[in-house]
Amino acid sequence: MAKVNEITVWVRGVLQDKEGRDVMNAFGQALAKEGKFTQMFDNYEDLPDRVLVPLRKYVRYSDAELEHKYLYTNDHPEIVVIMEPTIVKGMNILKGMPDGGILFVNTNRPADYILKFIPNADVLGAVATVDCFGISGVQTVDFSGSEGGVDAAGLGAGIAAPMVGAMARITNLVKKETLAGIVKDVSAMERGYNEVKFQKLKKFHTMSSQHGG
Repeated sequence: MAKVNEITVWVRGVLQDKEGRDVMNAFGQALAKEGKFTQMFDNYEDLPDRVLVPLRKYVRYSDAELEHKYLYTNDHPEIVVIMEPTIVKGMNILKGMPDGGILFVNTNRPADYILKFIPNADVLGAVATVDCFGISGVQTVDFSGSEGGVDAAGLGAGIAAPMVGAMARITNLVKKETLAGIVKDVSAMERGYNEVKFQKLKKFHTMSSQHGG
């Protein structure tokens, strides 16, 4: 049976619900275009209509057809993405992460500062930081794309664009050229790809060799 890999994206309710959807959809679509079987979905226990409440978005991908499509949480995410940095202070964001996972944080602070707030950071293989607010300056609020609808504002028009660029650079799972055909703000995506800061903590296992990583 082919391994199923998991990505969990944390955002703040209402203000970032759209951005979280864009991260999961853009990166998930890029994985699919490059031959992976994928699934993208919300955590249905979260309350996206509540302002600033932490929300989770999920991506699953595998080299084979996903057999268990009706499991509505990611229990063992190898990649965790934080779109609002204060989330690291009060949530067990790395719950279930296997040893050697990667954490991405939207912040202009250094990785060592972020790690001080994560009690179980010893599971991390690496941490990557990218200043999505500084790069994009846009936080898109749009409810038209919920539950499979078409996003009227376009996919990746705000801070999601630099984040998926950073994810592509560090994980080597998808090409930035693939993302360029998906996200609306290609320039911000490329800046995220080029400007992400990366700190390796120990051996990490989420890199793909398909693009020479």
